[in-house]
Amino acid sequence: MANFFKSIFVLCVSFYVVCAKHELYDGHSLYEVIVKNEEQAIFVNGLENQIPIDVFVYAHPDRTGQILVPKDQKLHFEDTLKFMDVEYQIQVQNIKEQLELEDKVLAEMASKRNASRSSTTGLSFDEIHRFQVIDEYLVRLANSYPNLVTVESAGRSLEGRDMKYLKISTTNFQDTRKPVVFLMSLLHGREWVTLPATLYVNDIDWIILPVANPDGYEVTHTSNRFWRKNRRPGINSWCMGVDLNRNFDIFWGTASSSSVCSETFHGREAFSEPETQNIRRILSTYSNRIEMFIDLHSFGSMILYGYANGELPPNALTVNLVGVNMAQAIDRVKWASKPNYVVGNIFHVLYAASGGSTDYGQAIGIPLAYTFELPAFRGIRGHRDGFLVQPEFIRQAGFETWEGIKVGARFVRDIVSRKSDLP
Repeated sequence: MANFFKSIFVLCVSFYVVCAKHELYDGHSLYEVIVKNEEQAIFVNGLENQIPIDVFVYAHPDRTGQILVPKDQKLHFEDTLKFMDVEYQIQVQNIKEQLELEDKVLAEMASKRNASRSSTTGLSFDEIHRFQVIDEYLVRLANSYPNLVTVESAGRSLEGRDMKYLKISTTNFQDTRKPVVFLMSLLHGREWVTLPATLYVNDIDWIILPVANPDGYEVTHTSNRFWRKNRRPGINSWCMGVDLNRNFDIFWGTASSSSVCSETFHGREAFSEPETQNIRRILSTYSNRIEMFIDLHSFGSMILYGYANGELPPNALTVNLVGVNMAQAIDRVKWASKPNYVVGNIFHVLYAASGGSTDYGQAIGIPLAYTFELPAFRGIRGHRDGFLVQPEFIRQAGFETWEGIKVGARFVRDIVSRKSDLP
């Protein structure tokens, strides 16, 4: 059984993507942007709706921004920043070189796959796996552990891929006294460090949705390494895709973009996308039992909670306390080179947003709803290169993040246990 838990755990933190050809990004530069005040931050962050840039990290007076700029937009971008007296520097002159280096190191890691192959499932965890391989692996897990694991379909993605999820339980979800923890990842296709895992199956039932955006995840393999959204075709535009983490029915459309070309395009209406509809269906089915919801993202070393408009839930003190305890557990075992985790409200730590999964989970009554932002990759010269892969960190990322999740799981278990003991 220990090998089973380890297999699921390592799989879900190993969803990294490699793209053999990266001509699309030839000459693209990664900029670090430093803003002095809120006015500059609003201006810089709003440029994504005016210039075809890709904001990796939104600028904030207390935090540098990180923006990927196409080669044919660099002069315009720099002139715009200079006009507003915004400081900047180029972190990576040509991101294509970084992507090619990523290809190389991932190929080297894959060559060592036999040393890390699971003895129970035959799936290696130091190799990059396509969606179909992951999909088949989930089925094999259910077949190998029929008394523990059930694989179910949440529905189809926009392009017809089956969004499978695992239900892990010693009682086949029949004991309604047991709390449910729901973990999902890859809502944004390019964000690869993810961790759904399980441990306390005697006291907790687990739902794991490893690939919440299968179409976006797949396109990062085939043609566009930094693709974020789903694959919704645009109308009268060459742009496409909906940011699924702006498409949930919570403050929808108030702090996101109505432009299909934006990376934060919220869609034509709340829950317009089949992927978010499928997630809503899972949440609705088990809404009376889900005690904790975690949506795994990268990057930033953060544990965040709602609401992303700056409001706080009624149990904000408890949500914050559990978040701090999870973060401290991670910090105790993390690499010294990685920053300590930051815990706080999405709005106050990052930025205003709307239509997010964590806000939605909190709003429908899940007591503890979080977004985990796993650590950034540090590439050449120590710069944060965000979504790129650091192969030697894959297992460590899984290990340390699980240490945090265990703390949250213990809290859920103990709280529900105490409630059941009341007369």
